[in-house]
Amino acid sequence: MANSSVSKNTTTLLFDHDGTLINSEHVHFTLWQEIVASYGAELTDEFYCKVMAGIPVKQNAKDVVKHFSLDAVPEQLAKKKHDKIEEYLLQQAFPLMPYAAETIKACAEAGYTLGIVTGGSTLSVEKTLTSYGLAQYISCVVAVEDVTHSKPAPDCYQLAMKKLGVSPGECIAIEDTYTGMQSALSAELACVVVPTTQSAIHDFTKATSRYESLQLWVEQEITGR
Repeated sequence: MANSSVSKNTTTLLFDHDGTLINSEHVHFTLWQEIVASYGAELTDEFYCKVMAGIPVKQNAKDVVKHFSLDAVPEQLAKKKHDKIEEYLLQQAFPLMPYAAETIKACAEAGYTLGIVTGGSTLSVEKTLTSYGLAQYISCVVAVEDVTHSKPAPDCYQLAMKKLGVSPGECIAIEDTYTGMQSALSAELACVVVPTTQSAIHDFTKATSRYESLQLWVEQEITGR
């Protein structure tokens, strides 16, 4: 699936963060494993990929409590997860996905306005932008704290468009999960998907285009135009 998503009307590229720009899913999985293990249960890679990858923490916590019948309220688990991530980010930024920095720079140099729209935290995005010197390229950040309903609801993309003063026809979302794609499509955006190992099993048939790497997308749709 390599239909072109970028058109002559495209002015704005809105990037997801976790799994798209940063290689964070394995860290998230490990931290959730530790939390679930503390209740005497075992979180498998299969369950994480199928149910949890790309989903905001609040919903992850509900799904984990229900699936494992844990003697805990979801808010407790969500707080533990947020605390663990904060602890992690105090030590280091998440590693970038392959070609992520080059993608941001190439898109900015090609004249597009760039934003980051994430179901993750503002702290995580700020850490990425400062640690890798990318802040100058990003005009807008919408994170989980900025909306009442995070992905798969369209609210985060709608807020980003409002902040930037653009319409859906001018924007493209770049995502790596079904949940993220749903959010973008619900906001009436074209959506490029670049699946990760964790999200490769997701149903991306409704995506505007699909690439196996950011580099291939950039070469075909940004610098190769």
